[in-house]
Amino acid sequence: MKHLLRTTYQLGQLLQSARKRAGWSQTELAVRINLSQSRLSKLEQNPGSMTVDQLLALCGSLGLDLTLQVRGTDEPAATPAEW
Repeated sequence: MKHLLRTTYQLGQLLQSARKRAGWSQTELAVRINLSQSRLSKLEQNPGSMTVDQLLALCGSLGLDLTLQVRGTDEPAATPAEW
């Protein structure tokens, strides 16, 4: 399922939902990505303070792909070989 995110709040909600869907506590996910539980909690509540590395680690652990797309297009994502 695709999700259009326009705010950091939406990102936090999506990450929290994906974590709960995986059946993990904040502590369990935090251990997987080498963060403290308190830091993960802060990131879910205020993802604007998240680094790109943290976002990619969260997406990888939660089975999410991060795709950037030009607005108004429905083109498939380019592969790394096409960059």
